[in-house]
Amino acid sequence: MIPRELLATAHVPGGGDPLRLIRRGTEYSIMLGANELMNSRLSGSEEAMSRLAQACIAGVAAPRVLIGGLGMGFTLRAGLEAFGPKTSIDVAELVPEIVDWARGPMAHLHAGTLDDPRVTICVTDVGQLIRAAPARYDAILLDVDNGPDGLSREGNDALYTASGLNQARAALRPGGVLVVWSSGPDARFTARLRKAGFAVREEIVRARTTGGGARHTIWLAMHD
Repeated sequence: MIPRELLATAHVPGGGDPLRLIRRGTEYSIMLGANELMNSRLSGSEEAMSRLAQACIAGVAAPRVLIGGLGMGFTLRAGLEAFGPKTSIDVAELVPEIVDWARGPMAHLHAGTLDDPRVTICVTDVGQLIRAAPARYDAILLDVDNGPDGLSREGNDALYTASGLNQARAALRPGGVLVVWSSGPDARFTARLRKAGFAVREEIVRARTTGGGARHTIWLAMHD
């Protein structure tokens, strides 16, 4: 049995239990209490967010993208590849230690993406960037918490309310897309997206890049 090693902890602003960075052999996980928020072996659905978003805005030559949540960098890595050399990606990460971990014990997972000239790392609440950016982005990707049913912080819930979705729509350029990751389906959230004026499509994506693992939900909400 390979032992689990606690590498670091971090406080979530406005949250309760601390985040814990754990290593088991070559595998890394970020835990909140008994809940595993992310695992280095399970990147399939996070990577799919970027590919699906790019397909929705494929006609945009130099897309401006906002990613909410750095995590282990899977969405960012895939986004740099999918959106191409002319893209500009802002990454909002609320917990500064997660950025430190990306440059420290998990630097090999991020593979230099934080230093890519197309990337701007913003240690802030993604909601603040959304509210401050009318018609700025072609794609907004929210990989925050556990989806609409947040675990780590009550403040994340505001992103998924009617008001939060209206703000996200206002931050998108016409033809832009809001992409939301979740650990599972949520019919009420789908209804809120439609009420906010989005054209909505749901995709079910497996957690593993090989096609196995849990089934996660990704919403693609188009601003027409």
